[in-house]
Amino acid sequence: MALFHLNFQSKYLSGNTDVNVILPDLPRGQEPGEFYGSGKKYKVLWLLHGTFGDYTDWVRRSNVELYACEKNLAVVMPSAQNTDYANWDGFGLGYKMYDYLTEELMPLIYGWLPVSDKREDNFIAGLSMGGRGACMYAFAHPEKFAAAYIMSCCPQDMREQKDDKTWGDRNKNRLDNAGGLEGYLASPQNTWDLTASLAGHENLPKLYFTCGNADPLMYESFRKFRAYAEKAGLKAEFAELEGYSHEWRFWEWCIQDAIEKFVPDTAGQGNAF
Repeated sequence: MALFHLNFQSKYLSGNTDVNVILPDLPRGQEPGEFYGSGKKYKVLWLLHGTFGDYTDWVRRSNVELYACEKNLAVVMPSAQNTDYANWDGFGLGYKMYDYLTEELMPLIYGWLPVSDKREDNFIAGLSMGGRGACMYAFAHPEKFAAAYIMSCCPQDMREQKDDKTWGDRNKNRLDNAGGLEGYLASPQNTWDLTASLAGHENLPKLYFTCGNADPLMYESFRKFRAYAEKAGLKAEFAELEGYSHEWRFWEWCIQDAIEKFVPDTAGQGNAF
């Protein structure tokens, strides 16, 4: 695989930002001119990091490059700070992370790199905070993604969560940023209510939710959301793994499972490491 590092000045983030991109590499025995000039457009996974992370996390801490190589899959990994993939207009000159992905990064990648912009060729996934973002984008932009894989995260009812001891300070910032509880509930971040309102829509991406049953941060929320989603009639697959916590060993399993679900029929077509 080829690993690209992009650093550019973003209009929506009001400053420089970093992105890592994995692209299929030249197959052994094929001429460079033939391969690079083919005009082929690859399927792409938009892969989001969690809290305290950045664009390097998935490459440094998982074998995503290997799994993508086996499927000839492009992977785009942006930096999002600790934004929850939401817009933060009150930060600095404005940090519009929610808008950035769909309105700036996706056009850049589609325009500059050999990546397909067709819905059926685009997938989104993320861990923890990145799972929150993946769910938000899947619900808000179902026309852009064929499937979404949410790891160690799920929609939560902010009416009940706003004073939670574990998430208290963070939830306060979320609500302040949205202009209060009502503003939050009316925003794309409120995926809890969107779960019920979108449950019957046929155009939703395929949805996958996963959590370790030893995860102290998310497992109880995961169980609650699964019951709520099933009652609402949301078409989604849920998987919990025995003994896993909020950890990279779990997310390593998840990224393999996600890529296999996204691109199930092309194993072995890429270069072997």
